[in-house]
Amino acid sequence: MPAGPPPRRGGHLSLPAACLVASALLMQAAAPAALARHRSHKPEAAPPTSVAAICDNADFQAKQQAFENGGPKGDVAVHICGTVVAVAAHSSRTRSGVHGYFYVAVAPDISIRIVTNLDEMHTPAWPWVSKGDKVEVVGRYYYDSYRSQGIDWTHRGTGRSWPIPGFVTVNGTKYD
Repeated sequence: MPAGPPPRRGGHLSLPAACLVASALLMQAAAPAALARHRSHKPEAAPPTSVAAICDNADFQAKQQAFENGGPKGDVAVHICGTVVAVAAHSSRTRSGVHGYFYVAVAPDISIRIVTNLDEMHTPAWPWVSKGDKVEVVGRYYYDSYRSQGIDWTHRGTGRSWPIPGFVTVNGTKYD
């Protein structure tokens, strides 16, 4: 460990440390907001071309754990199932359309946010899912950080950036 002055007490920073903190904050503030999510997200690998034919929560948990352990980031195809544990009461309008959100428990202590593009899916009025419903979801798992992750692209459409059609099945009724 390099020798240096003892740490200061009382929450004060030395002038060099204060300059480093200020510089980091300025760089963070100057970073484009678009990097926060998929609008301009550039995966580190080519998009997947297939997804598991049946629900595979263990595969999802392995992918989630790999991201949390610092593995290469990129959007991945997942096929999960579980019980709805929370539902947003109202839909929200974003740049890519109107979305509904809910959370699915995939293990006793693990739930994941599901993003549904209501402009793309053929569904009843939101909310068309309720707490306690049994669901199956195919979509694109994104992981930006521990607090910013979820499964989107849950509709049947595909695009240049995502080639796999998704869906949500609620208590046996499929929405895509």
